[in-house]
Amino acid sequence: TIISVDGDTVTVKTQSAIKNTELSFKLGEEFDETTADDRKVKSIVKIEDGKMVHVQKWDGKETSLVREVDGDKLTLTLTIGEVVSKRHYEKAV
Repeated sequence: TIISVDGDTVTVKTQSAIKNTELSFKLGEEFDETTADDRKVKSIVKIEDGKMVHVQKWDGKETSLVREVDGDKLTLTLTIGEVVSKRHYEKAV
């Protein structure tokens, strides 16, 4: 995951063996997003307590993705309903 900021636009690039995605948005503004699994969702991203909080809504459902940086490590916590998943990343050298 690569996160960059240019003015008031944030870009999040995710690379995987299955699919690469790129998402650009302005903090606090709702936007239309097509997810990696091709869902059409309404999203909003905010910074809360030093964490990037990304909420996706579609078909009466809601997913949250919380990204937290600690040094060279990034933890991504995904939540939908009562299901929680965590991914841990380390910065490439």
